[in-house]
Amino acid sequence: TIRKFAQERYTVDDLLNKFHSLSQPMADFLNACVIGRKNVIVSGGTGAGKTTLLNIVSQFIPDNERIITIEDAAELRLVKSHWARLESKPPNIEGRGRVTIRDLFINTLRMRPDRIIIGECRGPEVLDMLQAMNTGHDGSLTTLHANSPREVLSRMSSMVLLSGIELPIRAIYEMAASAINIIVQISRFSDGSRKITAITELTGKMVEGLPELKDVFVFKQKGINADGVVLGEYSATGYVPKCFEDFQTKGIPLSKAIFNTP
Repeated sequence: TIRKFAQERYTVDDLLNKFHSLSQPMADFLNACVIGRKNVIVSGGTGAGKTTLLNIVSQFIPDNERIITIEDAAELRLVKSHWARLESKPPNIEGRGRVTIRDLFINTLRMRPDRIIIGECRGPEVLDMLQAMNTGHDGSLTTLHANSPREVLSRMSSMVLLSGIELPIRAIYEMAASAINIIVQISRFSDGSRKITAITELTGKMVEGLPELKDVFVFKQKGINADGVVLGEYSATGYVPKCFEDFQTKGIPLSKAIFNTP
């Protein structure tokens, strides 16, 4: 299978004005999350545009930070001056020489990264990523296959358990609740358009054994017109995320008004 990416490098303006994949308040909030070094997971189905969105979100990273990306296939194309790329390696014909994402991730922690970006988490490296996020590597970004923000957590727990590490589900959930700050859900609709359907914050609290999730922005589909184009609007839920106080402390310019419901 050959994946061919467009030569054009998309920007946030393209998402706003060309593809209408998000609203201006959502873009401002994502910008603040990246500058404020929040751990962000981009989730969605196959072909939903997770890697493209990750490329665009990474443009918010300050240029003086050391970025290390880890991928199975070289798909990320960052426009940054201090960027190191690591790529996994399959075994040779004799079954030797394999280098996994997990091997690369463990090695990355010795390379003094300011940011760690994993192209996609799909195995036991999830546990290493959560541990790294919990031990000072703030501002990490990754993508993950899931159909909703809540499903991100169940997918993570199943990947940790499939790796053969026997941990209680509650321990995995508590680790995720303290490590992950924001989940960005992107979906591909019936007309081929891709839209961010939810930006959700993990509050860090546990409610009935599960991490508490609070939607900050959502996309509400209202129907389909005669040409098959999906109709809907982006709106704030009215919930002011806990990370907003941190943005204020760090002097990141962000208006509280963007969280008000229209």
